[in-house]
Amino acid sequence: MPHGKQPCVCGSGATRENCCGPYVDGIALATTPERCMRSRYCAYVERPCDYLLASWDPLSRPSDLECDPAIQWLGLKILRAGPDALNEAQATVEFVARYRHHGRGFRLHEISRFRLIESHWFYVDGTHKE
Repeated sequence: MPHGKQPCVCGSGATRENCCGPYVDGIALATTPERCMRSRYCAYVERPCDYLLASWDPLSRPSDLECDPAIQWLGLKILRAGPDALNEAQATVEFVARYRHHGRGFRLHEISRFRLIESHWFYVDGTHKE
């Protein structure tokens, strides 16, 4: 099956080509905070670290990023996503991502902040929840 016809790994139910593929492949920029989050998860699974840096807010972007090949991402669940009540150019996405590292299972529960820059959303940072 061609890469784009496969189900998107973000769990949206759409094909990769109709979901995260255009973002991860550098064809489009995310138009919602949730699309940015889903495409970043997809990039962690597929490991194009350059997309992770490109989708990071320039004000908080690290100079480089290491994608650990020992991590196997298992699933993403978006708990809530939406704009900040006081500033429509800021938003949060709360999610849980499951992964395995060296055979051991983990959950990453995070509230991620996003910022709108010229009609596209970028990841700012995240707060981990227990």
